[in-house]
Amino acid sequence: MTITRYPTAPELPGVEFRHLVMPRDLAGMNDVANTVRAAEGGDWVTSYEQFRAFYEHLSNCDPATDVMIAERAGRIVGYGRASWYEDLQGQRLYEPAVFAHPDEPPDLRIAIYEAMERRNRQIAATHPAGPKLFQTDAADSASAHLVLLRERGYRPVRYAFTMVRPHLDDLPDAPLPEGLEIREVRPEHLRTIFDAEVEAFRDHWGMGLPTEADYQQFLTDPVQGEYALWRVAWEGDQAAGMVRNYINVEENARYGRKRGWVENISVRRPWRRRGLARALIATSFPVHRARGMTEAALGVDTENPNGALRLYESCGFVATKREATYRKPLG
Repeated sequence: MTITRYPTAPELPGVEFRHLVMPRDLAGMNDVANTVRAAEGGDWVTSYEQFRAFYEHLSNCDPATDVMIAERAGRIVGYGRASWYEDLQGQRLYEPAVFAHPDEPPDLRIAIYEAMERRNRQIAATHPAGPKLFQTDAADSASAHLVLLRERGYRPVRYAFTMVRPHLDDLPDAPLPEGLEIREVRPEHLRTIFDAEVEAFRDHWGMGLPTEADYQQFLTDPVQGEYALWRVAWEGDQAAGMVRNYINVEENARYGRKRGWVENISVRRPWRRRGLARALIATSFPVHRARGMTEAALGVDTENPNGALRLYESCGFVATKREATYRKPLG
């Protein structure tokens, strides 16, 4: 197999920058990603199966040209991915995802950023004129990463919390609104559920139109795709709202906890302001408790236009971590 040097990579002594080899490189990449998150104060863990499913269905990203591997002495020590999407306001957001092992010197992360930003600019040059921005995320606890982002011209534009409910007792009194029912999710429901979620999130900040790859990720994610845990409310043949609960077994094992995620909470506009989200959240706690979980968590945009932060606080969730979305002009 001939492996070629990644064309937009700078020179860095002792490090080889090359193209991705699928699926051979995925385990090493996932190890780096999980190590980086832990070192930066995060506790999000991806299993190999989840990581592979994601890379097999990348959206607006060609793994043959848009993913770079960094190797030192034959060991993967970092990687970068260039992708993009167009949000519903017509802006194109170019996303350099950058991971460098914390044992490596800072120059490695800088080099990967340079390579991915160059690749994103090449991609952007093929797109029509219009607003174009770089975009990436970082946790407040990732101090070295934040310094680098600011040095490269990125600025925070939006914040999100991770929120935790430390127990699954004292359930909110939140009956399902009249005319709605929760049904067991079946495979033939999945496209309807996906489309309903997309519609519900259209008025959320930074959202874009989904691709077929996004739908394939939805179908194949081995962690978030366990639909026996989901709670979907229906009115006739319409999916009105949902909570797509999941349990990350590997994450719980690594951090010695029993956490269920109450996530992907959405209600379509015709069914809002009726207490549906609260009811779906309340019905999610027993689902997790039945699986042996003792706490629940979720993520939320701090400026969610529909008052999600206040709702989650009223359901017993407390903010424990903060991260920001950073942007800068493509230039």
